[in-house]
Amino acid sequence: MADIPAVIAVPVAELEGLVVQDTVEQNVTPWTVEGAEVNGVKQAINYDRLIEQFGTRRIDEEMLERFTRVTGHAPHLLLRRGIFFSHRDLGAILDRHEQGKPFYLYTGRGPSRGHMHIGHMLPFLFCKWLQDVFDVPLVVQLTDDEKFLYKPDLKAEQTYEYSLATVREIAAIGFKPEKTFIFSDMGYMGGAFYLNVLKISRSITYSMARSSFGYTDSDHIGKIHFPCIQIAPAFSSTFPSIFGNRTDIPCLIPCGIDQDPYFRLTRDVAKPLKFKKPSLIHSQFLPALQGGTTKMSSSVDSSAIFMDDSPNTIKNKINKHAFSGGPTSLEELREFGSNPDVDIPYKYMTYFVDDDQEIADLAVSYRKGEITSGEMKKRCIEVLQDFIGSFQERERAITDDDVKNFMNPDYPRTFACLAKK
Repeated sequence: MADIPAVIAVPVAELEGLVVQDTVEQNVTPWTVEGAEVNGVKQAINYDRLIEQFGTRRIDEEMLERFTRVTGHAPHLLLRRGIFFSHRDLGAILDRHEQGKPFYLYTGRGPSRGHMHIGHMLPFLFCKWLQDVFDVPLVVQLTDDEKFLYKPDLKAEQTYEYSLATVREIAAIGFKPEKTFIFSDMGYMGGAFYLNVLKISRSITYSMARSSFGYTDSDHIGKIHFPCIQIAPAFSSTFPSIFGNRTDIPCLIPCGIDQDPYFRLTRDVAKPLKFKKPSLIHSQFLPALQGGTTKMSSSVDSSAIFMDDSPNTIKNKINKHAFSGGPTSLEELREFGSNPDVDIPYKYMTYFVDDDQEIADLAVSYRKGEITSGEMKKRCIEVLQDFIGSFQERERAITDDDVKNFMNPDYPRTFACLAKK
């Protein structure tokens, strides 16, 4: 394998001779992602600090080697480049696979007006690969209820419509309804799902919820209750049409590290409720076009590349807004080279170019000053135009019947692994 620079954000620097007068710690929650600030200068997200703070484990070479050995598949680029970098009990899932025991995948999306951006694609691209590798069910929760609770300007009917549009986008990644159940909380809530929500809600005190999410006295009760709804799909009995009444089937949850507070709480309540603890695998954030101090955001158009952007829009956004690791003059470039570690076009390619050798060669040439920032941007534009153009073709082919099939809990879904205990 080529020697690829690790895609890990640079932590707060310890600069010789610098007296730190003012430091603001980084803030990573399900609703806010901001790097630390030192003397007024924003820093990149420190993922080592998050591992320490959240009590997770880094996905190391030993884990990657075991993954390859157990599955017979080389790790996905998002794994081998450290983009999915942290986990909780991933080894337990590999144990089950070795033993022929079932598990399922669970991920989710808060639907919103307009299309997803390329950062939203990461857990779904990874889930598609995991599903192909393990041949297991995938459930996808669309939290239109949460969107309604947190966005007072939206009507419930609007957020449900956002869910229907989001199903089309997820389907266009290549999922099949016979292996994948995509559900809107507003549409699916009831029966076994609601029963589990009730059990969970009786197991979580206000003190626990406040400790996990920082709720205040001004937060309405809908926000405080919502974690019970996001927790429930982590338990197999929430989906009787797929798993029957079995409570002994755990799930693996690929998600951004900012979602970990939900699932720490999930793991806390699992044992008292006699459910299996979920395993998690956490991703880094796709940085905003402006740099690695925050993640790409749907609410800031100039920070993001969206899945409905035209080729020309992609080109203009990269050329105008993408932070460059290159110097300001050609003379400085030839003398000092450029820094791919902070260069956003290069970083984006590490997420979407599978060819390890190309990624390694780009980094080496950039550091040596052999390619300019304009040339790096040009290659990034080509990669994203191709990725998004192919997606848009597939999305146009998704029909209303496809959407209904994905959202139908009773659509035929059969998995040989579920016959095993």
